[in-house]
Amino acid sequence: MVKKSYNEKLQHNGDLPKVESIAGSKQGERLKAETMLIAAPQQYDALMKRVPPGRLTTIDRLMSCLAKEHKADTACPMTAGIFVNIAAHASEERLGVDETPYWRTLKKGGELNEKYPGGLTGQQQRLEAEGHTVAQRGKRLFVQDHEAKVFDF
Repeated sequence: MVKKSYNEKLQHNGDLPKVESIAGSKQGERLKAETMLIAAPQQYDALMKRVPPGRLTTIDRLMSCLAKEHKADTACPMTAGIFVNIAAHASEERLGVDETPYWRTLKKGGELNEKYPGGLTGQQQRLEAEGHTVAQRGKRLFVQDHEAKVFDF
C-alpha cells in the first residue's frame, strides 16, 4: 500500500463538503446543534491562507466561518483538527511554494499546536518572528493577547 503525501490528502475531497443532521444524537446534544458541516480539507487550507502576517485565527473560528457559509449550526471538530493538520503538513511538503501560513492558526484559547511541522518550537519561532509573544502555562504554550490579533473572515 502506497502512503499518500499530505498534498494528495489535501486534494482529496471525496463527497465533501456535506451537511448532516445530528438532531437528537448525543453529539448534537453535546454541541447544542442540529446540523453539522463536514468541510473539505481544501476549505480549511483556503481560509488559513487568508490570515495575514501579524494576525491570528483559531480552529474554532475556521469551523464557525465554514459552518455559517454552509448554513450549518456547527462544523465537525474532529475532521477540522485533522484537515488543519493536513493543510500544515502539505504546506511544508511544497517547500515554500504556495505556502499556507498554518502557524497563524491556533487551538482554542490561543494555544499552540504540537502537531504542526516543527512541533511547538517551530510554531513558536514563526509566531515570534511575526511579533507575537508566546508564554508558557504549565506544559502548554499560548500566544499572549491572541484575541486582540484575531483576523475576521
